[in-house]
Amino acid sequence: MAKLELKMGVATREAYGQALVEVGRANPDAVALDADLAKSTFSAKFQEQFPERFFTCGIAEANMVGIASGLALCGKLPFASSFAVFLASKGYDQLRMSVAYPRVNAKFVGSHGGISIGEDGPSQQSVEDIAIMCGLAGFVVLGPSDEFCARALVHRMAEHVGPVYMRTGRPKAPIIYGPGDSFKIGEAKQHGNGRDVAIIACGMEVGYALQAQAELADAGIAARVLDMHTIKPLDEAAVERAARECGAIVTAEEHLLDGGLGSQVARAVGKLFPVPMEFVGIQNTYAESGTPEQLMEKYGLTTPYIVRAVKAVLKRKGK
Repeated sequence: MAKLELKMGVATREAYGQALVEVGRANPDAVALDADLAKSTFSAKFQEQFPERFFTCGIAEANMVGIASGLALCGKLPFASSFAVFLASKGYDQLRMSVAYPRVNAKFVGSHGGISIGEDGPSQQSVEDIAIMCGLAGFVVLGPSDEFCARALVHRMAEHVGPVYMRTGRPKAPIIYGPGDSFKIGEAKQHGNGRDVAIIACGMEVGYALQAQAELADAGIAARVLDMHTIKPLDEAAVERAARECGAIVTAEEHLLDGGLGSQVARAVGKLFPVPMEFVGIQNTYAESGTPEQLMEKYGLTTPYIVRAVKAVLKRKGK
């Protein structure tokens, strides 16, 4: 059985830093803030080019969110970055009251999302940030799968009027797209037209989903993959088409199953066209310290687990 080999590109956090510089060149009102993690989030690239428009807020995410809100209200276009686990949890009250409630035009990027950050351990591994940010009214929530998706979505963030959160990752991400691919907030990217099952994934799980798609094809199962880079607002039209045309859906995410992509998709499926579903994600636990590969395997997020979920949902579908 031939395995789909995906070439590795740069991490989505690095792609964010590159695109942020491009936004800064195009818009003199663009500013960047970081919570003493600029080298890790790659917002340091913006700092190098535009030091007068960069604000180091120290280890104080809540304060950083408040400053970002103030800058936005003064007509600036702020991009505030930190580790996802710190930004979403420590900054939640300010995100709710100073950004979401008044619908301030501020952008937030949570780096080191998920458990693929590896050895740093559970205190640094954000497994609930998507649920937290989806719970903020008016927020757009993004989870890019590769460097080209991440770069494009940074520009879409800058164009969108209103609060946006994007999760980026620490490890190198497999290359799925190219510089000619376009991305829109709220529009999934479809890979293949399989009608046996739809695999809906975001972030690092898209690469695993594409590998599962190839493995399933060898077994005579035609799957389509939806890269749901926008978790909120969800592309409900693509989800409904997948449900109607495939009759079975598997979701895959590097996040707790509670409140993440699977929850968003299940709500849409339940409303629009109920079909059997299976869910690949982190099962109500925090992870340990280990290599990214060890953690992704131990917590059931790799290709074989997606294949297993597909076979389980097809049994329920009756295929």
